[in-house]
Amino acid sequence: MKRVNGRMAAVLWLGIAVVFLTAVTLFGWRVAESALMTDFSRKNLPPNGAYFFGTDWMGRDMFVRTVTGLSMSIRIGLLSAGVSSVLALFLGILAAIMGKTVDSVITWMIDLVMGIPHILLLILISYACGKGFRGVVVGVALTHWTSLARLIRGEVLQLKEALYVRTAQKLGVSRWEIAWKHMLPHLFPQFLVGLILMFPHAILHEASITFLGFGLSPEQPAIGIILSESMKYLAMGRWWLALFPGLFLVFTVSLFDMGGESLRKLLAPGSTHR
Repeated sequence: MKRVNGRMAAVLWLGIAVVFLTAVTLFGWRVAESALMTDFSRKNLPPNGAYFFGTDWMGRDMFVRTVTGLSMSIRIGLLSAGVSSVLALFLGILAAIMGKTVDSVITWMIDLVMGIPHILLLILISYACGKGFRGVVVGVALTHWTSLARLIRGEVLQLKEALYVRTAQKLGVSRWEIAWKHMLPHLFPQFLVGLILMFPHAILHEASITFLGFGLSPEQPAIGIILSESMKYLAMGRWWLALFPGLFLVFTVSLFDMGGESLRKLLAPGSTHR
């Protein structure tokens, strides 16, 4: 009974996360133009019935700007985490099946990337790629693959010792065919959970470098830009400019994390009754 309840709770949380994130993404994409509209007759309004999150110094609706910024962050997170996860899967398998030389090179790359301060490397890559949407996606994708690649490499090294894999090797089956037919199905749950759990890190790091001025361009209604611009107005008592975007960012990241944990429990049923 506990297992059933645990699986039901996992499905419920995963469903809530998917519905909320999909709704925010689609609504933010739809009202993107409204987020740029200014109206100085309604500037600096605190939260009220007409403007739930208030307005800023240019009369822009903070609710619309916040949802649009979150929508952009989610799209960046999905794209960069997807690219990073596929890169991790490929390099993790490559390191484990292609011999000691390739393994040493990829392990060295993993140690190199993990040895450099994360946010510094992300800023350097983003800046080198011209910042903006493309720069942020490339920067996040190239700095978040290491942990998952190391995990997949370890899984593949264990699978290499399995009887059916050793039998396939003795029958002359190629390394890539073994990896594709016999290893990839076993690696898919780890890959999928790693992909989901990578989203919150991607979103937070996108917001961080944008806040510091090395990410998205200032004219885009991104969460990092909204928070950065609101800092100068907090001393004037306009607390709503930073509070609601910050809370929504934390809530979105938490939903991603809960969605990943729920997915992990569904893929590993024995953990749902713990």
